[in-house]
Amino acid sequence: MATDAETRSPAGRWVLDYGVFVLFLAIAAAGIYLFLSRDAAFARRLLGNERYWMPAMFALFVLEGAMLLYFAPSESLVPAALFAVGRSPEDIAAILGIAVLGATVGQYLLFLLAKRGGRERLLERPWFRVSESRLERFDGWFDRWGPLVVPVSNSLLFTRGMLTVPAGFAEMDDRLFVGLSALGSLSFQVVLAGLALGLFEFLGI
Repeated sequence: MATDAETRSPAGRWVLDYGVFVLFLAIAAAGIYLFLSRDAAFARRLLGNERYWMPAMFALFVLEGAMLLYFAPSESLVPAALFAVGRSPEDIAAILGIAVLGATVGQYLLFLLAKRGGRERLLERPWFRVSESRLERFDGWFDRWGPLVVPVSNSLLFTRGMLTVPAGFAEMDDRLFVGLSALGSLSFQVVLAGLALGLFEFLGI
């Protein structure tokens, strides 16, 4: 019986393999255009308008959760948002909420791809940049510790998001994964926000 990969049209395979890179180029082109053609006052108006910065931030965190944010470390997003948007209690709550929601959506999409597509289909995607040997190590973590390792890994530097794929391979319950993923992301972003706010106060910025 033919697999999905075998029956999908050449155009469909190209979109699945390289659509992410096209999206990145489009975002980069839009950013360069705005930077070159507009002034600082325009940027301030964008950052001060929730209709603009909230969807943009949500999209960034979806990419981060899906392990597709190649151009910036995930640890920089919440501090950068606090610096650019504001530090009132309302701003902090909005930024943390969007960060957790976006990252959870991104991780869930990657989880579903791993769960439904399997190891081979995921490893052959050019945008998935985790080696098979590294993936096997995290498979071992999940086999040893079970679902508990999902929020723990999401709360730590360098392992954040790395248990998403093993959880999908293990066919973990969807709702359980979403809950544990969100819990880990919340703890990670709260700690980041606290450290960033403390640094801003120390530096007087």
